[in-house]
Amino acid sequence: MNLFKVHNHHSQSQIFHISKTSPFRSIHYYSHGFKFPLKTVTPFSSSNLSPLSHYAPTFNVSCISKQARPSLLQDDDDDDGEGDVNSVAQFEDLAQDGDVYQKTLRLVECSMFAAVTGLVYFLSNSLSIENYFGCFFSLPIVISSMRWGVAAGRKTMVATAMLLFVLSGPLKALTYLLTHGIVGFTMGSLWRLRADWGLSIFLCTIARATGAMGYVFVTSFLIRENILALITINIHASLTLIFAAIGINTIPSMNLIYTLFGILVLLNSGSFVFLLHLLYSVFFTRLGMKDSLRLPRWLEKALL
Repeated sequence: MNLFKVHNHHSQSQIFHISKTSPFRSIHYYSHGFKFPLKTVTPFSSSNLSPLSHYAPTFNVSCISKQARPSLLQDDDDDDGEGDVNSVAQFEDLAQDGDVYQKTLRLVECSMFAAVTGLVYFLSNSLSIENYFGCFFSLPIVISSMRWGVAAGRKTMVATAMLLFVLSGPLKALTYLLTHGIVGFTMGSLWRLRADWGLSIFLCTIARATGAMGYVFVTSFLIRENILALITINIHASLTLIFAAIGINTIPSMNLIYTLFGILVLLNSGSFVFLLHLLYSVFFTRLGMKDSLRLPRWLEKALL
């Protein structure tokens, strides 16, 4: 017997026909909730199949779940998600309402105010025109306090003093603090807290008088001379001459002289502070910050 013929005979018995009229059925692949067509399969007709067709192999297509992904892919996806969140957070911080943007703007404004105030004060002292610009030296501290809070006003005052310390020495820096810095910080803090005008003028007057007396004591220490004693002695001599000219045969005591001197210092400081309140109120109103101020009724009517 020919072995090739036997092989051909068995191979021919396994041949079957596929009907052209049988419907098509498609197998789909499901992954991550999406449906993908895999391939098109033509089912076998029972009338044309050979007996061996019952043993035709079948394949089950199983979908891959999200939990079955490799851990390496999960780590990569997590890293990408964290990177996206960080980038979004950075863009939010750099926005105008972001925390980083606001802090940077506050730092820039405080530095600018300190630099301008220090330069103007240095030039006015060098040119002996300090009396003409004395009412504006406290304004940058008040603006910083009104816009960014009490801490910003304090930082502006300290930065200005440090700049003057570098440019002109410790005496000019201390003079600025005693005559203008403390007053500006007190006024800015009280206006930021929306304190009453009466309380603000009173406390600022005390701060101005204290700064003036401190300036007198510092100058006396530097020149090795008691300036306060010289002032009181001159007042005593002037009052004695006035009483003698009027016909009052009395000599004023030193306690009266000290009291009169304190009253004069408070009146001078109070008038200066009151003028500063008026000037700065008009300035802030023209800047559009009237809602942040607590003005008396007569001033509000005057500014309308």
